[in-house]
Amino acid sequence: MSQSDLMIPESASGISFVGHSDVNGLGDTCQVMIANGHAYVGHVFSGGVSVIDVRNPRDPRTVNFLPTPPNTWSIHLQTHGDLMLVINEFDFYSQYQEESDYYGRSINETGGRNFAAGIRVFDISTPARPREIGFMPVDGKGVHRIWWDGGRYAYASIMPWGFTDHIFGVIDLINPERPVEVGRWWVPGMWTAGGETPTWTNRWALHHPVVANNIAYCGWRDGGLILLDVSDPTKPTLVSHLNWSPPFGGGTHSGLPLPDRGLCIVPDEAIADNIEDGLKHTWVVDVSVPTNPVTISTLPTPADRDFVAKGGHFGPHNVHENRIGSFQSSNLIFSTYQNAGVRVFDISNQFQPAEVAHFVPPAPTQWNDYRPNRPRVVHSVDVYVAQDGLMYVTEGAGGGLTILQYDGI
Repeated sequence: MSQSDLMIPESASGISFVGHSDVNGLGDTCQVMIANGHAYVGHVFSGGVSVIDVRNPRDPRTVNFLPTPPNTWSIHLQTHGDLMLVINEFDFYSQYQEESDYYGRSINETGGRNFAAGIRVFDISTPARPREIGFMPVDGKGVHRIWWDGGRYAYASIMPWGFTDHIFGVIDLINPERPVEVGRWWVPGMWTAGGETPTWTNRWALHHPVVANNIAYCGWRDGGLILLDVSDPTKPTLVSHLNWSPPFGGGTHSGLPLPDRGLCIVPDEAIADNIEDGLKHTWVVDVSVPTNPVTISTLPTPADRDFVAKGGHFGPHNVHENRIGSFQSSNLIFSTYQNAGVRVFDISNQFQPAEVAHFVPPAPTQWNDYRPNRPRVVHSVDVYVAQDGLMYVTEGAGGGLTILQYDGI
């Protein structure tokens, strides 16, 4: 019996199952990128990056594993052409067993350097055998996530010593073997080593940016959405700042710009079980005047069952980011909704978004989360959509990599 025969969804509409990989028992999958017929997947608990041959999407085969240094995360990565960037960051879950300790406050403390911090560059011209060619160290706890779509500059959330949390950093990749940080921006109050004092008590920190037309659309966790002008990458400047927390729960993850429509899709990440952090939304923001962003609607909340009672996290995590070489649309939004699976929304009418498809995977058959007392619930955390409509979905603590087909393409 193949892995494909084993996947019976909890619920599905408008999305067909294609294939599945348990990633050789390393089912704790996070960000996924597709390049040259291979999926590159970061792991939350298993300490590394897996390479999966997906040229036959009905029978994906794990072909390599790149281990991460001890006490180090490599949960996020980016690919373009023959290069892959992989983050190195302190493994926060090894220190914060309770999620509220990680998500609920600023988390940069001084300490030892028994972990790797920075960005690793790999040559993936031989897709199954990535070869490390460069490393950019960060003097601090590392890099959380990167946006890079093949240009000279990458844009990342970095956590240097002396700051309360992750800030915005610009990395010059003109020489991929020697990447170098060339620009920074942070919310005033974050640089405590420089005498600044935060005015907030929750967690203001950059999760990551997405860049279009020289504007970086930044999810700043409990600080909301921040737009930065990066026309001079060495001197990012503030364009605007929009925050709806409070009264809403915060956890802003990212901003997906749709430049042709003057819109930005902004998911607030659900970060606590049983919506203890409040019901989170994915916001539709009008950014046609970048200096004055305005929220105009939210994507509808899945309601096909009681997902709060299911346990675990219910709410948005990430959206497909319209990368070069992937499926691109300004009308269809592909979103992971954690214990509610993956969802597809039609925003042709930006004031009345509608859900048009979903797929909720079954309970996990393996479990890699070493934290105590975690509910054994699959959390769909990332989705990459290829040009042919194939959806590559990662499943958090034990679900592996699931390959789906959106029937509307």
